[in-house]
Amino acid sequence: MPQDISFLLLPGFSALGFMSAIEPLRVANRFRENLYRWHILSVDGAPVPASNGISLNAEAAFADVDDVQSVFVVAGFEPLACYSRALGDWLKRLDRASVMLGGIDTGAFILAEAGLLRPTDSVTLHWEALSAFRERYPSVAASGDLFEIGARRITCAGGTASIDMMLDLIARSHGAALASSISEQFVVSRIRQRSDHQRMEIAARYGVHNPKLIQVIGVMEQNMEEPLAPADLAQEIGVTRRQLERLFCSLLKDTPTHFYLQLRLDRARELLRQTDMSITAICVACGFESPSHFSRTYRARFGASPRRDRSPASSGAQP
Repeated sequence: MPQDISFLLLPGFSALGFMSAIEPLRVANRFRENLYRWHILSVDGAPVPASNGISLNAEAAFADVDDVQSVFVVAGFEPLACYSRALGDWLKRLDRASVMLGGIDTGAFILAEAGLLRPTDSVTLHWEALSAFRERYPSVAASGDLFEIGARRITCAGGTASIDMMLDLIARSHGAALASSISEQFVVSRIRQRSDHQRMEIAARYGVHNPKLIQVIGVMEQNMEEPLAPADLAQEIGVTRRQLERLFCSLLKDTPTHFYLQLRLDRARELLRQTDMSITAICVACGFESPSHFSRTYRARFGASPRRDRSPASSGAQP
């Protein structure tokens, strides 16, 4: 019997993340007939618009389906805008029936909101939503890996990471040779491992190769809530403050203090647009001394106040 996989598409879902999960299954069936069968579900049984504006037809509403082997929740921006008590209750019933539950892109928000992620579960989701997820669900271990495969929870970062996740699952069930053959059909030179980075490395992201500069940017990214002083940053990487300033000036045409501030403001904007955290809470989470200082620097960076820049949908149940 083919393995059945259901995909619950939420409005605004990532089309790339979904298609990247489907295509390995399709090619697997091409090489070995009837290995997989998949079904598309929606909130109400109607077509579902993706974030790119394209709509996909659904076979049924989730509430009309109970006999499933596994379900992946596929989401995109603002996943919790689609969360409801009925959806949570449905997922809980499936969990009690030992159905495998997964999330693609930001689908982990739905599982967490339904109370279906335990502290012992390791999950992942798109890097852009990681900060918001960790703030909302601090007891859940959220990694920055491409995908996480547990006994009854499978999550991935979406995008092309869905290919890697599915190839890993196919290899576990039907062997590495089949997974490699499928990978070659997509002109993919290698199957990425779970722990591969979602984001480009710091060196590629900023176009720098100096190991000290790469190291200190990493330190900055790990210390947003309580920013380190320039002297402390210099001590972290074993240089003087003057040497640190010369590194930033010569390689990034910036100062350490200003660069650090831009990182913190970018993080603040992620939280502002993807969570229902108060502006004061975001101010604290990103290491600003006061809401007024935060508002001034935010306006200077983005041309709008934090309140005005907040997504209109960011109210009530938001990730």
